[in-house]
Amino acid sequence: MSILLKGKRKLFTAAAGILSAVSLGVYGYNRYEEYQLNSLRLPNPRKRLPSREEQLKKLQTKEFDILVIGGGSTGSGIALDAASRGLKVAMVEREDFASGTSSRSTKLIHGGVRYLEKAVKQLDWEQFQLVREALHERKNLLKIAPHLSYKLPIMLPIPSLIWAPYYWVGTKLYDLVSGNQILESSYFLSKSKALEKFPMLREDSMAAAMVYYDGAHDDARMNVALALTAAQYGASIANYTEVVSLVKKKGENGRTVNCGAIVKDTLTGNTFEVKAKGIINATGPFTDTIRQMSEPTTEPIVTPSSGVHITLPDYYSPQGLGLVDPSTSDGRVLFFLPWQGYTIVGTTDTPCKLSSQPSSTEEDIQFILHEIANYLSPDLQVRRGDVKAAWAGIRPLVRDPNAKNTESISRNHVIEVSDDGLITIAGGKWTTYRTMALDAVDKAIKTFKLKPKSPCLTERIFLIGGQGYSSTTFIQLIQKYGLDKNVAEHLANSYGDKCFDVASLAEPTGRRWPVYGKPLAPGFPYLEEEVRYVIRNEYARTAEDILARRLRIAFLDVYSAYECLPRVINILAEELGWDENTKKKEFSRSKSFLFTMGLDDTDRIQDFNANELVQLREAFHSVDSDADGHVSADEFKSLVQSLLKISVTNEELDRLISEVDKNKNGQVEFNEFLELMSSKRKRDNSLPPSPPSKVQPPISTARSGGGL
Repeated sequence: MSILLKGKRKLFTAAAGILSAVSLGVYGYNRYEEYQLNSLRLPNPRKRLPSREEQLKKLQTKEFDILVIGGGSTGSGIALDAASRGLKVAMVEREDFASGTSSRSTKLIHGGVRYLEKAVKQLDWEQFQLVREALHERKNLLKIAPHLSYKLPIMLPIPSLIWAPYYWVGTKLYDLVSGNQILESSYFLSKSKALEKFPMLREDSMAAAMVYYDGAHDDARMNVALALTAAQYGASIANYTEVVSLVKKKGENGRTVNCGAIVKDTLTGNTFEVKAKGIINATGPFTDTIRQMSEPTTEPIVTPSSGVHITLPDYYSPQGLGLVDPSTSDGRVLFFLPWQGYTIVGTTDTPCKLSSQPSSTEEDIQFILHEIANYLSPDLQVRRGDVKAAWAGIRPLVRDPNAKNTESISRNHVIEVSDDGLITIAGGKWTTYRTMALDAVDKAIKTFKLKPKSPCLTERIFLIGGQGYSSTTFIQLIQKYGLDKNVAEHLANSYGDKCFDVASLAEPTGRRWPVYGKPLAPGFPYLEEEVRYVIRNEYARTAEDILARRLRIAFLDVYSAYECLPRVINILAEELGWDENTKKKEFSRSKSFLFTMGLDDTDRIQDFNANELVQLREAFHSVDSDADGHVSADEFKSLVQSLLKISVTNEELDRLISEVDKNKNGQVEFNEFLELMSSKRKRDNSLPPSPPSKVQPPISTARSGGGL
């Protein structure tokens, strides 16, 4: 008996020892990870970044290890990866950082439920590996940029209970593949519970639902953060710097190789050479432009495809819950996603021509609205006038030139090295930008025989603004600067720990509360001081940079963006020393851009300046008694009589409504009202006088009138 007890005691002691060793090992590993994270924080995070002019000077005077062409998510990721390894890096972008596809995504950070379904059905191991890689990168991106990203539950409607096991197994497999990178476990909802969570849905649209988790982010600001973080690590970066031609020399064995590029500062017209040991082409849809600059006879590998999204008011989706329609009428996937107080719906997938300013088509918008109507309750009318903005992004579908079947579209990213040493990376998706950058830099080190000081570190590098951010940062802003709560949350979630630098620029309001902060656009949390900050610290140089990629208002409500355009241009002029002629040119150029974002490009919008548009919208909203975005016949009669100072008979009223009521619903929406006022102006050139330019009357952006 005593021997047995001694044996049990020894066994227990051994087990305790093993458990202690494992615990110490886990503790030590976690502390080591924490040490690594702390040691990889930004170098001198309070140090001022070089100005754009200083960056351009460095580009002209230094010789670099790598020149990256393209300032989208992939190019910026490559610049950060290479710079953090100790390499000398230059990055140039023809327009603004994230001006292309990287700012026009669905705003998701995801592995792809549909991709996993295809991998299982087709027993495709490569596709499965891509999903697993993306799920790892999803969790990592939420870790290194906590201020710009967040987890989002997404509802997946189940059409019939017969399909419930299939959907349950699919979402649970998605959880399983995520492994320790899982965000939250998926769960089943009965029909009644699903309708409680998403009351906008029609009752017959589903029998039950599954809810799974993916990530979401502010794509343009994430891209800008990547570029700024690369600059913090010493990369020389410049937007509005176009590659005109590649510079070549004789290399080893008499082979011609690239040794730099002739670039043009498109803001000043100055042209100069950037010297580099090698070049990486990361230009997304414009990949073939640079490839053919290197080798004119090379075959194209990119097929451009347009994806259209529209922005709707927030009442089209519940706060904090998205929805995916996995089977639209033509087989495409459609997402309803809450984003920055609005609802984004998309996307389409249609062949298109290559363009630096793609725009949505009416056919695509109507397709999305039609699909929405199939899912939403009949009580919620889906109206064209509810569309606040509409944009198109060009997705580069890539053929792998190294594959046996060069006609098939590659599902992964593709890396090609041309005969003269140009490295091209294309394909992939936003979520996997980091692994794309890693592969490209590894290839560059091998091809150009570079000597990095360290291996890839980007998995553990916080993006600028992320290292000191917490979920309570906005409270500190409120307490320190007396900011409005919505403004404080916006600043914290857009700039991370840099939000205090933005708030320090805020001017007193002269009111008891909020104490500081001058609003840029009524109904939005944006401040005029933000405009100054992004000009001084984030290389914003045009109104488009600010309205579309730093503040995002052009993606949320294009008419509100148009209304605050004059003030943004005035601030740009103050900061950059513009004259009146430059301001006029910028207004015209920015207006053209807003047309591509859904601003009405017919004569009726071009007949009014921004201040007149503000006045007309205010007048329309003043009679829109139930704030539903359209006015009844009586409300329309009151509006016409007050603005035009004329009396209108019922017969004349019916005729007017018949003329402008294009969708024949017996009511008048804001864009239809604008057409009437435009016609009136053309007839007798009369319109009530505009308010002074400095006066911006409040506008309720919660109302749906004033769509496209």
